[in-house]
Amino acid sequence: MIENLPLKVGQKVPSFEIETYEPSVGDFGTFSLDKAMAEKKWTILFFYPADFTFV
Repeated sequence: MIENLPLKVGQKVPSFEIETYEPSVGDFGTFSLDKAMAEKKWTILFFYPADFTFV
């Protein structure tokens, strides 16, 4: 269970998987933090409610 506590600088982000939209493909897909870490990909996470939404 993931608790809704704010993270602090230096803390590890909990594992998650989310649905994404990939404009270059024109379709939806998924992003998994575990998969990105296993492939040693750099990842920047940000959250901005209601931004980039389809209206």
